[in-house]
Amino acid sequence: MTVSAPVSEVALREYGPAVSVPLGAEAGRALAASGILESATPDPGRGGHWLLRAGSRVGAVRTPGGPVVRIMPKTPVSRLFFLLGFSLDPARAWRDSREGTVDTGAYDDVVPAIAHAVERQIDAALRRGVLQGYREVEESALVVRGRLREAEQIRRHFGRTPPVEIAYDAYTADTAENRILRAATERLLRLPGVPGPVRRRLAHQRVRLADVLPLVRGQELPRWQPSRLNSRYQPALRLAEAVLRGSSPEHRPTGAEPLAVDGFLLDMNKLFEDFVTVALCEALREHGLTARLQDPHHLDTAGLVRIRPDLVVRTGDGRTPLAVVDAKYKVEKADGLLNADLYQALAYATVLGLREAHLVYAAGRQPERFHEVRGTVPGPDGRGVRLYQHSLDLSREPVQLLSALQGIAGRLAAATPHSRS
Repeated sequence: MTVSAPVSEVALREYGPAVSVPLGAEAGRALAASGILESATPDPGRGGHWLLRAGSRVGAVRTPGGPVVRIMPKTPVSRLFFLLGFSLDPARAWRDSREGTVDTGAYDDVVPAIAHAVERQIDAALRRGVLQGYREVEESALVVRGRLREAEQIRRHFGRTPPVEIAYDAYTADTAENRILRAATERLLRLPGVPGPVRRRLAHQRVRLADVLPLVRGQELPRWQPSRLNSRYQPALRLAEAVLRGSSPEHRPTGAEPLAVDGFLLDMNKLFEDFVTVALCEALREHGLTARLQDPHHLDTAGLVRIRPDLVVRTGDGRTPLAVVDAKYKVEKADGLLNADLYQALAYATVLGLREAHLVYAAGRQPERFHEVRGTVPGPDGRGVRLYQHSLDLSREPVQLLSALQGIAGRLAAATPHSRS
């Protein structure tokens, strides 16, 4: 039996059919254990081959001893990055101008697009020079500067001088903001598939940040606070953190990922959920309402079964729930019914004492439909509990997407709480 040589690159499509790929057993098992794909199993019909099927994650990764795996999204890349940009920072005039939008250049693949976008944002952030700030430094020195660290002086040197243990505030470029930008730059330089021109520009940005210490593997990302001083950095920082938190095991606590990989992956399930909930929160403010994300509750009186709706709409004072929303990155079935989702929505409405619950899908046959639940107590309008299904067409223009979500927000604002009497 002839066994094909392992390949260096595999192309898959988000939720596409499984592809039979020549892979060594070790590389196949590593992919299966990584959680990157929907499934990775030996091909029973072809020796030395594995059946690989992509799920909701899109992008590219290089696995140890295995191929580069590229996963193309169903959604156009420019639209995908609009969803990402709005989710990261809805306040930067996304609706009316290009300020804060994610510039993906002419690239129609995820990795080249994110590398180009981050480099452009870093370049804009550094255009007026590298931001400097005060940072507390603790060190051993031959002369006293700043404050003497008496406890450390006694513990390390038994009170003898020099050297002396001191602490002082240094005005430096080695700030949390610059460390994040440098880490994202170095991360992108290691990604497979970054185009040559973008790679050269990223290398230039790394030189501009040469005075900044690199992040240590296994450490959490440093924290920064938005302020007037770092306002020009903020778009770049939010994108850089998306790169590092979404694809960088070495900047998470050790053991947080089953397999260390070099790459960038976006989870479309999470991205769609973030976009829908953030956009609805923004639109609901115009109606004087508040919203809670991932609001925790219990299904049972014993408090054993936890439920966590994506978004609970409440009155302006936050006390009274009005409606509940769950975002679903999936397409309706041919008959438009997704029974498990409807059962889940009904459970949310029941626990929260609501007369309606809403499901928002990434695609569907109708913009909106509803189901009135049999056996539920009618409200003042004579209607029982209703479960609404809304559909968003992600191929539409950003203005149209936001308009559709504003329409859903208006429907949510018209909801009234279910009487428990």
